Amino acid sequence: MSDFKIYDKNSAPADSKPLLQNSLDAFGMIPGLHGVMAEAPAVLEGYQVLHDLFQKTSFDANELTVVWMTINVEHGCHYCVPAHTAIAHMMKVDADTINALRDETPLADAKLEALRTFTLAMTRSRGNVTSDQLDAFYAAGYGQQQVLEIILGLAQKVMSNYINHVAETPVDEPFQRFAWEKADKKAA
Repeated sequence: MSDFKIYDKNSAPADSKPLLQNSLDAFGMIPGLHGVMAEAPAVLEGYQVLHDLFQKTSFDANELTVVWMTINVEHGCHYCVPAHTAIAHMMKVDADTINALRDETPLADAKLEALRTFTLAMTRSRGNVTSDQLDAFYAAGYGQQQVLEIILGLAQKVMSNYINHVAETPVDEPFQRFAWEKADKKAA
């Protein structure tokens, strides 16, 4: 069991208090992940900045969800998959797309599937993708800008996924109905 503290606005270090207020303003609550990150104010601030920047990329709601969820699922993040499932529903992403991402099955939309496949390749290879993988991504209608934007999304998700692993962050009540476990863990 982890002994990482989950801070609130009253118990947080002084430099994290305004950042937790940002979380409260943005989400109507302080997600447990943000409460854990508050231990290190620079980490919480960095995560919030990366999150805001990733949402300003060329990706639409479906594409943002594909990148986030592909990484979350590949990393087996017990916290981020349910959280981003809820976020995807709020962003009006199609339920079939959400379920395919959670279940690691191909997406019906060929362009989104190309994005999922390339994001997965980037994640698994730690950025060492092949020219064939890049060519397939470009052939689907994406370009170098989107390659770089995926890396931005990866930076954000590495922070949250790894912190949730080490802190064993409990899934917040609003996300619990979307509880998730990686398929290969279920079989074990």
